[in-house]
Amino acid sequence: MEKVVERFVSYARIDTQSDENSENCPSTGKQLYLAKVLKEEMEGMGMSEVSLDNNGYLTASLPSNSQKQLPVLGLIAHMDTSPDMSGKNVNPQMVHNYDGKDIVLNKSKNVVLSPEDFPDLKKYTGLDLITTDGNTLLGADDKAGIAEILTAIEYIIDNPGIEHGKIRIGFTPDEEIGRGADKFDVYAFGADFAYTVDGGEEGELEYENFNAALAVIELKGRNVHPGTAKDQMINSIHLACEFNSMLPPQARPEHTEGYEGFFHLIDVKGEVEKSTLRYLIRDHDAEKFEEKKILLRNITGFMNKKYGKKRIKLNIKDQYLNMRDKIADHYHIVELAGKAMEQAGVKPLVRPVRGGTDGARLSYMGLPCPNIFTGGHNYHGRFEFIPVRSMINSVKTIINIIKLIPESY
Repeated sequence: MEKVVERFVSYARIDTQSDENSENCPSTGKQLYLAKVLKEEMEGMGMSEVSLDNNGYLTASLPSNSQKQLPVLGLIAHMDTSPDMSGKNVNPQMVHNYDGKDIVLNKSKNVVLSPEDFPDLKKYTGLDLITTDGNTLLGADDKAGIAEILTAIEYIIDNPGIEHGKIRIGFTPDEEIGRGADKFDVYAFGADFAYTVDGGEEGELEYENFNAALAVIELKGRNVHPGTAKDQMINSIHLACEFNSMLPPQARPEHTEGYEGFFHLIDVKGEVEKSTLRYLIRDHDAEKFEEKKILLRNITGFMNKKYGKKRIKLNIKDQYLNMRDKIADHYHIVELAGKAMEQAGVKPLVRPVRGGTDGARLSYMGLPCPNIFTGGHNYHGRFEFIPVRSMINSVKTIINIIKLIPESY
């Protein structure tokens, strides 16, 4: 317990927020600071082939100690935190023996983590929790994954009697802005299959994720003095409101769950002359995913016909696809992770990811890569928390996966 908590808290204090407006890789230089810390730590643990490239991708190996020809296992996590909220001056707080009531994160700002707002809290009554101080996110996504992987590997190193194949570790930058796999060298990594340790609630086991795209709509207006604007002014802000009103209101994140897709309006910028809307398009079903993109194109065409050609400009960029199709032929690795969880006393919660992971793109790059839990909740905001027990059970699950491979091949 002490090891995984100590690691996580120390990593969480390092600001690694990524920046989607940067063209660099990594998008922020501060991610390299954590990468260098982790590189030194892995070298100190005695790992081999420790390498940090100029793009911030950190890899290492634990050589096989088995006489068998075993598949190479990959374990992957990302170093950056969400651009949605500051990762600077993160100050993790320990709540011992949680009493099931409100947790005051920040008294002066009246920031309260309450089971009324977040019912999952009740599941962890009597356990130790790590929370924010109400000012920043916590960073369990995905520094908890890094801490859990390294704690599991340290256990394997300290117990040389445990038979295992070769293990490859990969820590990536910029996952939160959809670029974590951009420069990942699958061939050089050399794993036969891998797991991202980047899930949420204890027990999560995911091999399906959203198909994802980013849509940017630029709306061109015409500014005229309001005193003489009749039949002349075209206010792009009103165009933006009209465009948004033609999307189905039930297809928003706050009204969907499970396999239901959505349009997520993430940014609005507007003046009379020009406005911009940015949407995340998400759906597990490939056909419905394409239908959502068609709807945006149809609305664009309708409004251009109504207000004049080229007044509305739409750009859609695909981001990642559902990894289910690539993992279906390797389903034994999902079953392997489920068995490892059960041996750790954890009930597997096989469910679709309502988001994406590096594993989604890596699966399409030839590395089958399901996702397993870190234990965190309420990612990307000040109400983020993670139960210590869940972190320990994630470590146990990783250790069990390593142990099960020689038994399964």
